[in-house]
Amino acid sequence: MTDTAFDALRSYIESTTETPEALAEARHDAAEFGLTVPDEVTGQLLTTLAASTATEKSAGAVAVTPAASVVGLYILRGLGGRGALTCIDPEAEHQKQARSIFRAAGYSPSRVRFLPSRPLDVMGRLATNAYQLVYAEVPPMELSATITAAWPLLAKGGTLVLADALLDGTLADESRRDRDTAAAREADQQVHELEDAVVTRLPLGAGLTLVTKI
Repeated sequence: MTDTAFDALRSYIESTTETPEALAEARHDAAEFGLTVPDEVTGQLLTTLAASTATEKSAGAVAVTPAASVVGLYILRGLGGRGALTCIDPEAEHQKQARSIFRAAGYSPSRVRFLPSRPLDVMGRLATNAYQLVYAEVPPMELSATITAAWPLLAKGGTLVLADALLDGTLADESRRDRDTAAAREADQQVHELEDAVVTRLPLGAGLTLVTKI
């Protein structure tokens, strides 16, 4: 598929998808904060992942991102009425906005837990083997530690989603030796060395890596 065809397909998907008012507001707020958010294609994938791993007994998801309002709406839609979402971000203002967005979208406060802390400081306190989906948007230098912290949290069949982890494909440029690129390369190798894992890399955003526990 050519780049032109890919862009045309993405545009078609976006133009034929109805955007809920809460999601439009969340995207607007994220833009004002200067935050990176998943596009509609990536968002729909998150919804599908959340829906495919949710069960009647329990369904839990974790969103490690400043853009919790946008990411969270996609995930909560997939979880339906069964699961809860934990949002981790050190910026209290981001979480305050997300709380307001979720309430406006009709989600009960009991469905979402907010942890205004550095992700690597609190992820180790979460229950292991308890979550069906973990979404992480972190700086390249924190990718490796995030993978190490997030992998034990996933239940069998759960998926770790690493947003923008491939740095627009610059990992393939051997002349790039900066710290961010080196860290992203290390993380890309790390996920392939995990036991009982299936790795999928997609050309979404700056490169989306999915790691599913089998």
